[in-house]
Amino acid sequence: MPRRQRIQDRNALYHVINRGNYRSDVFETEGACEAFTAVLGSACERYGWKIHAYVIMRNHFHLALETPLPNLTDGMHWLLSTFAIRFNRFRREQGHVFQGRYRALLIEDAAALARVADYIHLNPVRAHAVLPADVARYRWSSLKLFSMEGRPQWLTGKDSLGQRGLLDNAEGWADCIAGLIALGADEQAQSRLGFDRMSTGWAIGTTGWCRAVARDLDTRSLAVGADQVEIQSLKEACWAEALAAKLKKMKRRASDLSRDRKGAPWKREIAFALRESTGASCSWIAKTLHMGSPASVRVYLCEARRI
Repeated sequence: MPRRQRIQDRNALYHVINRGNYRSDVFETEGACEAFTAVLGSACERYGWKIHAYVIMRNHFHLALETPLPNLTDGMHWLLSTFAIRFNRFRREQGHVFQGRYRALLIEDAAALARVADYIHLNPVRAHAVLPADVARYRWSSLKLFSMEGRPQWLTGKDSLGQRGLLDNAEGWADCIAGLIALGADEQAQSRLGFDRMSTGWAIGTTGWCRAVARDLDTRSLAVGADQVEIQSLKEACWAEALAAKLKKMKRRASDLSRDRKGAPWKREIAFALRESTGASCSWIAKTLHMGSPASVRVYLCEARRI
């Protein structure tokens, strides 16, 4: 059967899960956890993502992820492949690090998001890695960062806290943690909140909303090509905007791109900046910057990374 297409949209919310290949303990060391957190932060900066909650367990991870642009697939490909390369390089190994495709469950709204965030933050408790009272001390969780100063800009708790009538400050997180401690010790309450369904299916939300989305997807499937064209056009508009800003900063004109040689140093600099900051495809860079073939662009990018 063909793979189901990812549901991608602007400002979409997802519960993303992936496990180690053959359920192996990918994150059994502090170094692996630190490396994944660093790559996650880079992915957020590159693709403009917002993380509302995350946790890293021994053999899997959970993300409550928001995509201001419809770039879930591109971003997840970069996140997983970049971490896998670094993981295998450090371990001097080869092969797949994660099993199959990641799961990405669409989340309806802020109310559903708050439940998903609770589920993610309580994962160490449910797995008996920590006691409920120690949930905020679990090191590889956004909950620990939320209760500290100087957290990354890509990590936000405003929406999930707002559903509780709390502010995103020290007092708000203290109240949130107290609620999580109580919830972590109450399995019946977790069941009522639908914790047993948070990692299954394709969407998290009310029955009416799920049915409406399903009907919309059935309609879209009749013209999938048009939908993909729309998504691609949004990406390319973002890339073009970044290119215009870079040209202005370098005091260059768009016409200079076709006049200078394919591998001109200043064009290589722009290509590298676009790839690193926006994830622009090599084929788009090659065509727009008049740099020859996509393969040539890949060579230029590799050379730039060695500098």
